[in-house]
Amino acid sequence: MIDIQTLSGPDFEGHLNDAFTVLLGPETLQMQLIEVKAIGQGERVGGAFSTLWQGPQSPVLSQGTYEVRHADLGSLTVFLVPVAQKDAGIQYEAIFT
Repeated sequence: MIDIQTLSGPDFEGHLNDAFTVLLGPETLQMQLIEVKAIGQGERVGGAFSTLWQGPQSPVLSQGTYEVRHADLGSLTVFLVPVAQKDAGIQYEAIFT
């Protein structure tokens, strides 16, 4: 698993619109990274940032920590929060400080 503490906003920006897989026990959920935004200073190199993900309408994930996999980034542990319901599905945010 990649150390999430060493990743920066630009590491995620290179994967905008890519598919990510959220592991839900034996099931999986596909999401797309749709936004990466700098949000000020943080403890990590490059400062704090947020990511916005687009998932399907169902199932709706509860706020919590999930294992998220990506072809290039590998396996990441990410705290996701549902923040909006759009026609395309549910959007989730993760903040990295």
